[in-house]
Amino acid sequence: MRLFYSLMWWLALPLVLARLWLRGRKEPGYRQHWGERLGFYGRANGAAPATGPVLWVHAVSVGETRAAEPLVDALLAEYPSSRIILTHMTPTGRATGKALFAKHGARLVQSYLPYDTGSMVSRFIRHFRPSVCILMETEVWPNLIAVCGAKGVPVLLANARLSERSLRKATRLGSLMSNAARGITLVAAQTEADAQRIRSLGVQRVEITGSIKFDVVVPDAALATGTALRAAIGERPVLLCASTREGEEDLILQAYVSARSALPPEVLLLIVPRHPQRFDEVAQMVAARGLTVERRSHLALDGGAMPHSVEVLLGDSMGEMFAYYSACDVAFVGGSLQPLGGQNLIEPAALGKPVLIGQHTFNFELVTEDALAAGGAQRITDAADLIATAGTLLTDTAARSQMGRNAQAFANQHRGATRRTLALLPALIGGRH
Repeated sequence: MRLFYSLMWWLALPLVLARLWLRGRKEPGYRQHWGERLGFYGRANGAAPATGPVLWVHAVSVGETRAAEPLVDALLAEYPSSRIILTHMTPTGRATGKALFAKHGARLVQSYLPYDTGSMVSRFIRHFRPSVCILMETEVWPNLIAVCGAKGVPVLLANARLSERSLRKATRLGSLMSNAARGITLVAAQTEADAQRIRSLGVQRVEITGSIKFDVVVPDAALATGTALRAAIGERPVLLCASTREGEEDLILQAYVSARSALPPEVLLLIVPRHPQRFDEVAQMVAARGLTVERRSHLALDGGAMPHSVEVLLGDSMGEMFAYYSACDVAFVGGSLQPLGGQNLIEPAALGKPVLIGQHTFNFELVTEDALAAGGAQRITDAADLIATAGTLLTDTAARSQMGRNAQAFANQHRGATRRTLALLPALIGGRH
């Protein structure tokens, strides 16, 4: 099966590269660093020093990169002679990593993960010589795991989650996925339910550590940007629709236009699409509804006020999600109006914001249910219910404040996953500091 899988990779490679080039029309980052994706590296491309362990962390895109922040910071503190090799699959993930980890200077090197063929992964390992491979959340690559096993590089799947839907998909892959699962040295699972599903694939050692995302520290710079953004907006109520996906913005805008009477006067709708290549599309969508739109990229935060005529603010910036959450009064977390599995609600909860979430949260099932049970989140049925529920919260200060306190208490009580994950590493890398 793995041989067939590898053959399919080689046959598909021209199409994969063509797709990268086409995607580069909207995101130029897809046309850069192709050598890294094929396992070729220059001398200046981060060959790691031998003074301490080389820790390889793979975070595929934006969400995983942000989730890895507490772990990366803790690793560099715990292993002061180490170096981090941080790999991604998307330009947005790479850009997020650059913004988050520039503070570490040369101790952290970024690269794209090579495509999952034995030769490409082997070249990567020969170049960087990692002591351990840490995959974030759901990233299981059969050839990568096999090559790591052959070269004696232990593999840790950290902050791991596996939904029932993903388990069914993995099961359909048969021996390809079961052999890869058995090749993973250790899994640090978010929940007992995740652990059970992961064990059913054949992983030999699974520990329950919780979600590292609860340990994220809100940067002071993000809070300062949020404060400046809120000052520009003024005292208007702000409904944030964060990390929205294709098909959701149209539903939200339709409900917003149809049921604005349910909202307080002068409410500002702040929409932040999850994928930056859709910023222009969403701006056009807002204008087509006859709504006045302002783009965050055009909004100066130097003390000026945003005109009250603006009805929709489009969050078209990268790396400012904490600022958006900080500036809002109520936060809806997208990916949940459509059957897309939802996004993580920990960030708004950690900032003490009342959270609204749709029906489709199967990728974050337990954390969502726990937030609902704690009274820090409320599930809505559709876009019309989103507008109606937001209107109730925006006009009821006491209820909104209590829900925000519940959300923050929920986030605080689940901290500690980074420390528990870090405690697993000495057995894998020999405790070298």
